[in-house]
Amino acid sequence: MKKYNLFKMKLENINVICIMIVIVLTIITPIIDTNYDIMNINLILLIILMIPYFILHEIIHSLSYIIFGAKPKNITFGVHLEKGILCCLCKQNVTKNNILISLLSPFIIIGVITYIVGIIISNDLLIFLSIINMAGSAADLVMFYHLSKLKNFEFSEYDNPVAFAIYTKEDLSNKKLWGLKYIGNKKELEKTTNKKITISKTSTICFVIILILLIIEIIRNR
Repeated sequence: MKKYNLFKMKLENINVICIMIVIVLTIITPIIDTNYDIMNINLILLIILMIPYFILHEIIHSLSYIIFGAKPKNITFGVHLEKGILCCLCKQNVTKNNILISLLSPFIIIGVITYIVGIIISNDLLIFLSIINMAGSAADLVMFYHLSKLKNFEFSEYDNPVAFAIYTKEDLSNKKLWGLKYIGNKKELEKTTNKKITISKTSTICFVIILILLIIEIIRNR
């Protein structure tokens, strides 16, 4: 009988991958592009563009889900800065190919490709945004690595922004998946939150503070 095997991300492990990506790309980028200098980046412009860039990351996830079979009504978005995440959740079962493409799409499109374009046109801001996006894809990469090895399963998400479910006959309780923690199984998933966009209170406060600091910085530089 098929069951939903639930896994939770180990954020401390994911953060290690994130930091490693930043370190590696920070070292090799000046070697590839000798003109690259992070000090040339306009801080105000970076702050203005960074949030839309992260939002675009989640939009690409959602479009990949929909293009390869998910229904738009089952796609929800969330902002949980206290957990260090923006998320796109697909609250329906999707195929292995669907989830693998969705996981990798933002990393490739606004990570690898824009990084290469940034180097070609020598745009420090685009290069830096691409590096941050690739680092922010750490959880996606960990999930992609593990899910690509599994067979005969469907994937689904529910109300927990740092967890997901694998629907399969296989018992995955003894699987050791680095960066992921097995938290049990269920016959059905609870998907009670139907809001298209959920923003936590902490995230709202953070956005207000960022906005105030941004306004102050703009005024100071006038």
